[in-house]
Amino acid sequence: MTEHTNERGAGLGAAALAKLFTEARTHNAFVGRPVPDALLVEALDLAKVGPTAANAQPLRVLFLRSPEAKERLRPALSPGNVAKTMAAPVVAIAAYDLEFYEHLPRLFPQTDARAWFAGNSAFAERTAFQSGTLQVGYLILALRALGLDAGPMAGFDTAKVDAEFFPDGKVKSNLLINIGYGDDSKLFPRNPRLAFADMAKIL
Repeated sequence: MTEHTNERGAGLGAAALAKLFTEARTHNAFVGRPVPDALLVEALDLAKVGPTAANAQPLRVLFLRSPEAKERLRPALSPGNVAKTMAAPVVAIAAYDLEFYEHLPRLFPQTDARAWFAGNSAFAERTAFQSGTLQVGYLILALRALGLDAGPMAGFDTAKVDAEFFPDGKVKSNLLINIGYGDDSKLFPRNPRLAFADMAKIL
């Protein structure tokens, strides 16, 4: 394992990197251990610190815990995602706020950033989607850092989810994340990853 250091000090050790990346897995099944609300709050508090365009923070999350809440989601799920989603201790609907810019006077007070987006719906939606998706990644890492496991997925009908959970049209669903304590016995072997040379060049 490479020793990670820079002018700000030592990087994460092997154990932390394993927890976040090298040994972490996408879970499709969870043990029966409940997920405390406090951990969900803490995970989102960590995720919101990550960078977004103009500090926009467009991520909006509904954490579905009750059977009644998850049943509202069922009609939108792809068939292969129904059983595992209904069985997950918590299901997060990760969405993005199309009117995030209304918070910019407080979140980015250095300039009139609201004016960049208000009246330009295409630019606002692109920014909301991009930064909102970044924040989903931060949330997954935050959940892992706190000892939880995550099963992110895109197999659902976004229009149905939006009609059911965000009927005012101001928020759009992006991804679902099943959350809990993963059942390692149900994991598949890890699939290959691309090599650096297949993904990147240093110019």
